[in-house]
Amino acid sequence: MTIALPSFHNCEPIPLASVNCLPIHQFRASIISALREGSMLTALFGTPMKDGRVQLIGVLADPGTSSLSALSTEVDESYPCLTVDCPQANWFEREIAEQWQVKPQGHPWLKPIRFQAPYRSEGAAQAPVPGVTNFFAVSGDEVHEVAVGPVHAGIIEPGHFRFQCHGERVLHLEISLGYQHRGVESALVGGPGKRTIHEIETLSGDTSIGHTIAHCEAIEGLCGAAVSVRAQALRAIALELERLANHCGDLGAMAGDAGYLPTASYCGRIRGDFLNLTAEICGSRFGRGMVRPGGVLFDVDANLALELTRRLDTALKDVEDAVRLMWDAPSLQARFQDTGALTAATCAALGLVGPAARACGVERDIRQDFPSGVFRFAQIPISISDSGDVLARAWVRWLEIQRSGVFIREQLAALPAGPIRVAVGPMLPAHLIVSLTEGWRGAITHAAITDRDGRFARYKIIDPSFRNWIGLAIAMREQQISDFPLCNKSFNLSYCGHDL
Repeated sequence: MTIALPSFHNCEPIPLASVNCLPIHQFRASIISALREGSMLTALFGTPMKDGRVQLIGVLADPGTSSLSALSTEVDESYPCLTVDCPQANWFEREIAEQWQVKPQGHPWLKPIRFQAPYRSEGAAQAPVPGVTNFFAVSGDEVHEVAVGPVHAGIIEPGHFRFQCHGERVLHLEISLGYQHRGVESALVGGPGKRTIHEIETLSGDTSIGHTIAHCEAIEGLCGAAVSVRAQALRAIALELERLANHCGDLGAMAGDAGYLPTASYCGRIRGDFLNLTAEICGSRFGRGMVRPGGVLFDVDANLALELTRRLDTALKDVEDAVRLMWDAPSLQARFQDTGALTAATCAALGLVGPAARACGVERDIRQDFPSGVFRFAQIPISISDSGDVLARAWVRWLEIQRSGVFIREQLAALPAGPIRVAVGPMLPAHLIVSLTEGWRGAITHAAITDRDGRFARYKIIDPSFRNWIGLAIAMREQQISDFPLCNKSFNLSYCGHDL
């Protein structure tokens, strides 16, 4: 039996006491029912209790009503897993088992995702060695295994990929991460402090703006701070510049992995032009130091707005010329088409987000479904395709480049008056807040729980890569192993954003 759950909105704090604590069978049934009705499992995480048990907290997001709901349950050493009935819970339950030593019984492939020491045994239990685990294996005539990484050629973060192949055909890909684990969530407990904002900005270096906005909006919600519309517009400009730079770089890298050098060469340079626009505003190409609780630290005056617009127009014209070369090359489109395809049903079942989801025809975008900041007033159309392959993931990026460019121009032309930062007071004690932001890879989730003193008792971060690595693994099934670099780049996921 399921029960009605109280709803709240993105960045709206709610008292911890208002979160329904259900028996495990009702907790499971409520989540499974909500997912079948179109909601998404935005977060599922554990938090310790004084009696030694673990409280599981689930956050559901309903795009139809733009509302969130939270529910909890209390577990001891085990509970009946959710994954067999809702695959979206897979990574979450593996994380819960690793962090809290609570076993989701019946989980089909329970193993570490970060190879960290369990929270409840810190100082006693030694962390396992990353990548040392049992891998799924396929046996049979002419079946062989290919192991790639964790050390890769070139400047790239470490991650291990284990392919089970029959000839060139990939039967299964298993992805093992954890080499970048830094213990950020644990470090945030007791904050915010002087180091907090810098830890947030470096969660995933190419998503500094996205993560910092999510963090700051969580703090502002807990403090009741009213950020000015001008500061919200400046944040949105920085967020969309981050999207432009990364999408441009990805299109060039995808062209390069297919051996098409003109677009690869041009986009590599143009990506730098977009990064330099962010540096022109705040002094950092990756936006560090731009966003702070209460607003932003850097303003854009009329002269700078004109200069940014001029340089933006030049960069957008350059990227249009570079990408047109790619779209005018039938051989390149043929290489992209039908490579690494995912269906809309698979995407929805796995809970994929961002361009990977929209390339499957799934209209999922925080800026429209759960808007905050200036996106409550200024909408960007959702960019979708429906073939779910590399071609679709490239096409969605190209549409988003164009639409983000239009949005930035409009914001620069009509920046509202007002301060760029307001004072932020103490945070509400014993509250939960969920902050959602549409980063360039997809939905970013920050969920904060405060203690009786208004400090962070638990801080949960879900980077879009945490959701999408399994999408890459499934996309590689029945593909040629030579398709992996191209498929990998079409997702372009973060190792450190996953590992935290």
